[in-house]
Amino acid sequence: MAYRSLADAVLDLERNRMLVRVREEVDGHLEVAEIQRRAYAAGAPAILYENVRGSAFPCVSNLFGTMERARFLLRHGLARAKAAVRYRANPGRIASDLGRRPGNLPRAALAAIHSLPRRVAAAPGQAHAIPLHQLPRITSWPDDGGPFITLPQVFTEDPERSAGSGPLGAPLASNLGMYRIQLAGNEYDGNEAGMHYQIHRGIGVHHTAAERLGKALPVSVFVGGPPAHTLAAIMPLPEGLSELLFAGMLAGRSFRWQRRDGFVVSADADFTLTGWVDPGRTLPEGPFGDHFGYYSLTHPFPVLRVTSVTHRPGAIWPFTVVGRPPQEDTTFGKLIHEITEPMVPTTLPGVHSIHAVDAAGVHPLLLAVGSERYSPFTGRRPQELWTIANAILGFGQCSLAKYLFIAAREDDPDLAASDVPALLSHVLRRVDLSSDLHFQTRTTIDTLDYSGSGLNAGSKLVVAGAGEPRRALAATAPLGVGASLPPGFSGLRAVLPGIFVVGGPRFDAYDRVDRQLAPLFEALDGAAAAGADLSGMPFVVLCDDPAFAAESLRNLLWVAFTRSNPSHDVHGRNSEVRHKHWSAEEPILIDARRKPHHAPPLVEDPAVLRRVDALAAPGGPLHGVI
Repeated sequence: MAYRSLADAVLDLERNRMLVRVREEVDGHLEVAEIQRRAYAAGAPAILYENVRGSAFPCVSNLFGTMERARFLLRHGLARAKAAVRYRANPGRIASDLGRRPGNLPRAALAAIHSLPRRVAAAPGQAHAIPLHQLPRITSWPDDGGPFITLPQVFTEDPERSAGSGPLGAPLASNLGMYRIQLAGNEYDGNEAGMHYQIHRGIGVHHTAAERLGKALPVSVFVGGPPAHTLAAIMPLPEGLSELLFAGMLAGRSFRWQRRDGFVVSADADFTLTGWVDPGRTLPEGPFGDHFGYYSLTHPFPVLRVTSVTHRPGAIWPFTVVGRPPQEDTTFGKLIHEITEPMVPTTLPGVHSIHAVDAAGVHPLLLAVGSERYSPFTGRRPQELWTIANAILGFGQCSLAKYLFIAAREDDPDLAASDVPALLSHVLRRVDLSSDLHFQTRTTIDTLDYSGSGLNAGSKLVVAGAGEPRRALAATAPLGVGASLPPGFSGLRAVLPGIFVVGGPRFDAYDRVDRQLAPLFEALDGAAAAGADLSGMPFVVLCDDPAFAAESLRNLLWVAFTRSNPSHDVHGRNSEVRHKHWSAEEPILIDARRKPHHAPPLVEDPAVLRRVDALAAPGGPLHGVI
């Protein structure tokens, strides 16, 4: 039976030995976050904390800690939701499926009708009112600006459309998204919360409309409820597919709602906050340890003036922790890829697969496989791939990508964008460094990416590969190159064939980078003149700690793509600009050294580590779990 509440899901997990209870007191300040990080890394069960210091409510984490458990929690509606996306992306499949399985389509249509949001009279989630400060306060990282809601479902409606204008009065002209909520700290008073949303988020359209009208924007924040509601808030859905409708499909039970005091509220949520975002008003929000592995810093963001906080009987507070991948949002990303994959070839003609690389912080590195069908009589080179790359960089959250590596499917029909080593190697064997690197400068990047020139500001680089291989990729440094490195540079070694790391002097300033790198490029020129073949090392990552970057592909991806801004940090041997096009000879160098404007990386508190060590030691409540 579909879950009616988060408690239903928790009990179901416990019955199936997918959840453990911790009855001993744990601290919501840093301690439960460290437990969660270890739980996810260990593939541990979900954890219900019955006694969180300072909280009157139990808390639960790691609900989506494994793909197996995530699919179990979503089993009542996952297949139906996938079918809805498949039909929305490709309506032509309706006729073909109807021809093969005539009885299935009416059932699918009936299921979609039953998934419509349902207005109800009884709302358990509104049973009890409490002040804002009584909500559980979970702080994840030592320098966070305060406690945050990390799994909120933030609901807004288009202020330019009448309330309840959807079918059956359902609020389908709405947005349900996951935007972090800061509960305390900074300059908030006791009835205010910070509301952070990143660039290219649906709530921004509603907020902009409200600002244009000079009106306060009503906002509802739901926490808990059926786990499917949490995933629905994260989904990048096709235009015209409501998150509330999708939540009903995914849960196997329609989204129940009421309208109270002008706000739409979830009948099934464990907790609901309602309030107003007043026009023109911001306050400092952050810092917050984010999924890039760094803190997002303090910036002015909208303020939620909270008017009510309610909870259901037996409410449970769900939370997660974000930080350097992999974390629980890695599972969310895999689910999103799995559900939305059918959208790709129909929404982006010529694209066969796209993969946002989790280890690189998701948006900094995007991999894609597309078609290359233009002018075959002129020779195999990227042509259609440029058209496709521009479409990808204009598509939803793919527009936040900073580096895009794209390959032609015709060169390897089995190549998958999700196979990171294979796709990188495929492109690097084929890329023409004189023509196949295209930059976009002074454009937008992810709000959480501090490698750029300002908040939301940075650049992009597309690297394309098509045709026959141009080079064999080297697994070791060409003879004599490692020994000829100039003073200050060391540790040259391959992490993947063709991709090398090298340590360099501390970054000084951008106007001194050319001077810093000149001895390295001179040494490479000298090695080439002496007979060293540099063609096999097309990409070199310059970093502060080459031993760390070379330790694993995960480390390399994190260092290279979270610490570089293409327009500023991509250099090349004998590079030149001709007719505004940049080109170079092997190797291209990505300067991934830490810069003064970068955000600080996330580091755990040693005292908290020792406390959690004790909980996990023999005799401790988490022994054998984390």
